[in-house]
Amino acid sequence: MTNKQMVKEYFFIAIGTFIVTIGVYYFLVPENLATGGVSGLAIVLNNYFPFPISAINFILNTILLIIGFIFLGKDFGGKTIYSVILLSIFMFVLEKFYPTTKPVTHEILLNLICGITITAMGLSIVFNQNSSTGGTDIIAKIFNKYFNFDMGKGLMAADIIVVILAFFTYGIEIGIIGAFGWFFNGLIVNHFINGFSIKREVVIITQKPLDVKNFIFSKIDRGVTVYKAEGGYTSQQKDIIVTIVAKNEYFLLKKNLKNIDPEAFVIVRNVFEVIGHGFQKF
Repeated sequence: MTNKQMVKEYFFIAIGTFIVTIGVYYFLVPENLATGGVSGLAIVLNNYFPFPISAINFILNTILLIIGFIFLGKDFGGKTIYSVILLSIFMFVLEKFYPTTKPVTHEILLNLICGITITAMGLSIVFNQNSSTGGTDIIAKIFNKYFNFDMGKGLMAADIIVVILAFFTYGIEIGIIGAFGWFFNGLIVNHFINGFSIKREVVIITQKPLDVKNFIFSKIDRGVTVYKAEGGYTSQQKDIIVTIVAKNEYFLLKKNLKNIDPEAFVIVRNVFEVIGHGFQKF
């Protein structure tokens, strides 16, 4: 990994971690909404121990980091340590200088939806850098690596204990809302992760294969695979060009295909994971 790539990864981890902190501290903490995760467990334990949530969060994460370091490797552990430290620092700064004294809105469900959505957005940014904000995210990563669970389902499985504890601590009403948040969080995390990683598989049947290939090579800088085919009705020989592009690259390709070959026949599919040169590495 180059220094530029490393700086980029750590920058996005910091951005994602800050977004998570905002969602938890200003929307979930004031309503005692323990929707899962170490942050949720810290909210529950804060009722029993006279420590700030940032301190409880840091202690719990330290324990889980050791587990993550063992099962997920040094690289994951290093980036996650960075994220955990940032999360504790961000939480401490908000507690110290911008403390919350009441919920952002007067509607508990609105606070839940806002908190979950903001938190899931931040988590997705962190996950896409092969890192975690610590806590049950680490357990979810372990499930993903060893049992092929997707990240949303892994989080849901790891967070169920926190939700159960919230029932006993805050009562049935808050517990039910927290349980809804636990379920909603898994769905939203998967939605954001898929949104960040989604690609387009473009299948192009054209009479001008050379022009189409040259455009993809020179303007989009992607590779292609060419299949030889025969039209079922006309029996004409045709080239089928297949390429994988990002969403923004697809719109550029679509716009220019209209000029290159208006008669081209195009099939487009969403692809949620691409491994190989120019995309995600193993």
